[in-house]
Amino acid sequence: MDNKIKRSVSLYSYQQEYYEGKLDLEGCIRETAKTGATGIELLAEQMVDDFPVITPEFKETWFGWMKKYGTEPTCYDAFLENRIYDNRVCTLREQIAMMKRDIENASQLGFQTLRTLVSTPMDVIEGSMPFAEEKDIKICIEVHSPFSLSSGWADGYMEMVHKTGTKHFGFMPDFGIFCRNIPDILTAQAVRNGCREEAIKIVEDAFLNRVNKGFTKIKYDLNLGRAHGAYMKANGYPNLMEALEKIHATPAELAYAGSTFDYTWCDPKDIIDNIQYIYHTHAKFYHMNEACEETSIPIKEVVEAYKTAGYSGYLSSEYEGNRMLNDALEVDSIEQVRRQQEALRRAIEE
Repeated sequence: MDNKIKRSVSLYSYQQEYYEGKLDLEGCIRETAKTGATGIELLAEQMVDDFPVITPEFKETWFGWMKKYGTEPTCYDAFLENRIYDNRVCTLREQIAMMKRDIENASQLGFQTLRTLVSTPMDVIEGSMPFAEEKDIKICIEVHSPFSLSSGWADGYMEMVHKTGTKHFGFMPDFGIFCRNIPDILTAQAVRNGCREEAIKIVEDAFLNRVNKGFTKIKYDLNLGRAHGAYMKANGYPNLMEALEKIHATPAELAYAGSTFDYTWCDPKDIIDNIQYIYHTHAKFYHMNEACEETSIPIKEVVEAYKTAGYSGYLSSEYEGNRMLNDALEVDSIEQVRRQQEALRRAIEE
């Protein structure tokens, strides 16, 4: 089947090696190119030395790297730092100015999309829209677990899209919303932390029950903490805590149980139903085994939905397994990304 899905890598994937000084920014781009991916997703706040300034020297170097490695900019990851002051939250005007700064930076570096977080207030997005349209940058709100498409939460943003008629705001699904199992390396870490087999079984059975029953999706609420609390309650958190209390669960076991609510299973059909508003995708993953299979996310099934929908954007690897390993084990982000890119290639081309 012929399709136009392209492959990218979020340089966030290499955070362990970057932090340890094993890779610099060019090294991350070089490793991306080795996987066969052609797209580069950048965390400028982390990796651009003079951030938030894009100097002429950096711009020249950046485009030189793109040419040298046969890559192109795909998505600029923005972080709305609206709590930079100890005594107040930034004003709406200040937050819009921050968004416009990032849109300008994305434009300067040749990006087509800009990722913003679910915590970005809607009035900040709406206030930034005219500038995004002027610069032809699509602002994408990340649909990060436990948030989901085809939900009350997404409907809140869809109202804004329909009201404004904009073509410069949409969604960026994250594969973390397609977890059919708890990541196995998260469970292995729980074991290292002393969690008992009995407690782990209770937690895993509860997760499987949520998958089989169908997750109650999170609702739109300006108060994200309240929305998240209601989501956990609706998906059985109180019952799970009660079951664990009966076996006198340890703090580590309770923490493991709570962390599993960071992973959700959504029907990949949500991609098909919302494809006209999807401009970029985080192909989040946690652990690729030696057969290039993700142990918690059915990559082939999810990619098939993108193919059916006629998606022509990027699937951008985003490795997040390091935090479940680096307490005790060696992290090899380079190999993990290579394996996932191979899995994506197979799923796209087969």
